[in-house]
Amino acid sequence: MGSQSGKAVNNAFYDGLGERWLHAQDDPVALLRAEGVAKQAWVKEQLERLLGPFPSSTPASAVETEDLARPPLQILDIGCGAGFLARALRADGHEVHALDASLPTLRISQGVEASVRYVQGNAFALPYPDGAFDVVASMDFLEHVEEPAAAVREAARVLRRGGLFFFHTFSRNFLAWLVIIKGAEWFVRNTPERMHVLRLFIRPEELAGYCRASGMEPMAWTGVRPDFRRCAFWKMLATRVVPEDFRFVLTSSLKLSYLGVARKA
Repeated sequence: MGSQSGKAVNNAFYDGLGERWLHAQDDPVALLRAEGVAKQAWVKEQLERLLGPFPSSTPASAVETEDLARPPLQILDIGCGAGFLARALRADGHEVHALDASLPTLRISQGVEASVRYVQGNAFALPYPDGAFDVVASMDFLEHVEEPAAAVREAARVLRRGGLFFFHTFSRNFLAWLVIIKGAEWFVRNTPERMHVLRLFIRPEELAGYCRASGMEPMAWTGVRPDFRRCAFWKMLATRVVPEDFRFVLTSSLKLSYLGVARKA
């Protein structure tokens, strides 16, 4: 565990994925796609809970009687990767901007859903004015940078007052090292060295501190873990290939992977 203390995370791995982002099962990106299903559902649930109904969820009768739902949200997805969350939110009718440093990855994303506004950029110097967005998301990104507090601060800058900041990352402890880092290396083919490094994982209380220092108050948390009850989990352990029916579930424990949402004051 201590051998990773000075190593840099291997972010270059994602540049070479190409179409494997979308289809490969013999690759840890298949876990990212499967986990995204659970994360996207939670984000949508929290959006409706905290901000109210949106056009895609407004009953036809409400539209006919001009019972107005909220207008589409202006959303920014930082570190969007292949655009899994961005596409899910765009499908709900929101205006979605998605930023990533990897141009090859953005090209894959753009080819799937052109109506998302993809931008190559730097998460520490976002090319947007203050208060430009109703929602900012940073999913599976903060554990890939050396200064996550600065990334959170920049996300807060482009968020309007009362807006929501969604995040997903991994907690820093022995169990997370064993399951998330070593588990992928042992049980998923084509997992590169240093896809994750433990020293960059973030404990929930640390991330809460980053949010509060940036003028945002955490509103809700949930853990995310593989569904150990499904045959797909055990099949992956035996074959080192992620079955298409592999699933993740939400949990009260934040020891491994966790989601959260904070509101800007």
